[in-house]
Amino acid sequence: MPEGPEIRRAAMRIDKILRGREAEVVQFGQPQLRRFEPILSGQQVEWVSSRGKALLTRFANDLTLYSHNQLYGRWYVVRRDKLPRTQRTLRVAIHTATHSALLYSASDIEVLTPEALPVQKYLARLGPDALDEDVHWRDILALLAAPQFQRRTLAALLLDQGFVAGIGNYLRSEILYAARVSPFDRPRDLSRGQLGRLARATLELTRLSLATAGITNKPARVARARRAGLSRRHYRFAIFDRQNEPCFTCHDPIERVEVSGRRIYLCRNCQPAARSNSQREGVS
Repeated sequence: MPEGPEIRRAAMRIDKILRGREAEVVQFGQPQLRRFEPILSGQQVEWVSSRGKALLTRFANDLTLYSHNQLYGRWYVVRRDKLPRTQRTLRVAIHTATHSALLYSASDIEVLTPEALPVQKYLARLGPDALDEDVHWRDILALLAAPQFQRRTLAALLLDQGFVAGIGNYLRSEILYAARVSPFDRPRDLSRGQLGRLARATLELTRLSLATAGITNKPARVARARRAGLSRRHYRFAIFDRQNEPCFTCHDPIERVEVSGRRIYLCRNCQPAARSNSQREGVS
């Protein structure tokens, strides 16, 4: 599933071709949305942005197109009438005089009024977006101290969009590794210093991924790998998808574990658990 940085980059690409332009034709693949085609067609697009893993397109008549890519959705930006070669199902098409923004495969799509937008079921439960410039690491630190999050394991907490919006599976592993904390600990188990590192890493790694199109490894490591002719696969991540490869810091093998059916990667040496196995039993 695309994470917050991927959706924000898609929003930036779409905003570039749609903002301030007339959406001459708007089409929907889902029958229940087709009544909005004549309402949105001919409207100017005011902006396109993202909130967590959702993409929002605002029209001049105050209606907002909400979409969530889910597992398989994908946005394309193409010259008008130059459809991409794909076996995916077209769900949304927004055509200007020169370009088209096309959403394939996703099914979580709504057209919302200004009143319905803030109470939409996904948007209403989101925490602060890690990509929003006005979110400070101290805001994340305050959330880590909040009673509703204190007893959650970090592995579960970082995937909770009600904690911080936009973080997914690869960012979770990268953030925990950068903060040098165990996915099996809870905020209440950590020292003030550890909590501060975690809060900073949450924002820094998410924003780095946006700036680098998904690369979360340290820039110096990336530069060395590129000079050595290594592929992106070998330098993109510091820990995610690197099972049994040596940790960049201590050279111990990286471990992959399954947590609630989702994979997570860690270095046991660099991310020592604050709690023993017996203490972790029965705690989510």
